[in-house]
Amino acid sequence: MIRKRRTRIVATLGPASRDPDMVIALARAGADVFRLNFSHGTHDDHASAYAAVRAASIVVDRPLGVLADLQGPKLRLGQFEGGSIEVKPGHVMRLDLDKTPGDAERVGMPHPEIFAAMTPGALLLVDDGKVRLQIKSCDKTSAVVEVLEGAKLSDRKGVTLKGAVLAMPAMTEKDHKDLAFALRLGVDWVALSFV
Repeated sequence: MIRKRRTRIVATLGPASRDPDMVIALARAGADVFRLNFSHGTHDDHASAYAAVRAASIVVDRPLGVLADLQGPKLRLGQFEGGSIEVKPGHVMRLDLDKTPGDAERVGMPHPEIFAAMTPGALLLVDDGKVRLQIKSCDKTSAVVEVLEGAKLSDRKGVTLKGAVLAMPAMTEKDHKDLAFALRLGVDWVALSFV
């Protein structure tokens, strides 16, 4: 069945959606490509999800694609006492390499690569950009930042230094193993989350 849509729907498969019946239901609802998120799950989980997609393709009588999304390096904040802090625009705090749980004054960020690439005025995006921090001052082990936007910082949220090139490879050893596995499965596309 050829559909004349210009948009394709990508559905991420995880614990709640990789059951074969759910994959069929998602395909019938319009999903065209199924994403295997290699940030989570085991190779056995992904193999089962892959098999469910290929079986669903036969049931719905149309091609369904499989996308292997590799994790890439994980750049994250450290932990907070109590799990999180509330922040408001204008709040100033320090980021450093110390792994001690943080508070409203400071928190660890165990990534020297980020500190090495920081410059005053640059933006740090935390939790998929929900929190925007501007770097006021920095050195190779710490930075003073001001909250521009956002309301909450919590444990282990992802961090991106906007517009900077970090001195680290985009693919980790885990990514290379996951890529080899995904290619053996026969996935149709490979994506890399960290570019």
